[in-house]
Amino acid sequence: MGLFGKNNERPPKDLVNDWTHKLRKEGYVIERQIKAIQREEEKTKRMLKDSAKKGEKSSCAILAKEIVKSRKVVNRLYASKAQLSSVQMSMKNQLATLRLAGALQKSSEVMKSMQSLVKVPEIMATMREMSKEMMKAGIIEEMLEDTMESIDDEEELEEAAEEEVDKILYEITAGELGKAPTAVDDSLPVVEGASALPQQPVEDEDDMEDMKARLEALRS
Repeated sequence: MGLFGKNNERPPKDLVNDWTHKLRKEGYVIERQIKAIQREEEKTKRMLKDSAKKGEKSSCAILAKEIVKSRKVVNRLYASKAQLSSVQMSMKNQLATLRLAGALQKSSEVMKSMQSLVKVPEIMATMREMSKEMMKAGIIEEMLEDTMESIDDEEELEEAAEEEVDKILYEITAGELGKAPTAVDDSLPVVEGASALPQQPVEDEDDMEDMKARLEALRS
């Protein structure tokens, strides 16, 4: 027995209410992060359009890759937000169970969600602290560290970005650059005042007029 009594553990109801509050707060953190990334994506889109007008192919590819990465991060954050909501709902169920059975119950759903949430950089610290409290309370079992997963995710992100660059170029430049879903052509349209780049031959006057119309649309 300790110096100040048998133990200083908090009542289960207080723990659950505290977890619910923290989960809601971390959900707001993720929502703010999503909005910030989306604002940056809009800036990157404008930069990509400017680079396309200048015929800067390498810059376009770099910017398109940044857009792909930001969208994947946003998708990951939305998934994390959904998992936070799932754990919140489970906490409500725990309160109901606590009133009936007088004790918190082990939950495989909470376990699964927490295993994912402790790896989300934006909320990692809070989720790790909460998972330790949940383990102590008997809701989840001890979770094993998986340090390789974040590295693997980064490699997959890089590969996916390479594959989708052409699609982003096609989308942002209204079909002027890139192809969907096939690979992008190596050539870029040459805009007046831009540095010379390889250009596909134009077979007749109709093709020339069509090319001019497309370039005007790109400038708008």
